Amino acid sequence: MDMMRGDGSVPAPTHSASEFLAYEAECRSALRPLLAGLLDAAESAGWNRRTVASTLMFLAAQQVSATEASPRS
Repeated sequence: MDMMRGDGSVPAPTHSASEFLAYEAECRSALRPLLAGLLDAAESAGWNRRTVASTLMFLAAQQVSATEASPRS
């Protein structure tokens, strides 16, 4: 299964969110090549790969916190 398209888009899930383990594993597989590409690009630009990975974890946590804090309809 080709998880990364030539345009860098993320493929839609084939498992429902209720199939948690399969859904999460599929998400990891879909995002892994995009993340690797981002890490490679940042490293090529002169950033330390570990610093970039740590920063991405921080930014992801911020996004989750912001989503959880926003009012829901």
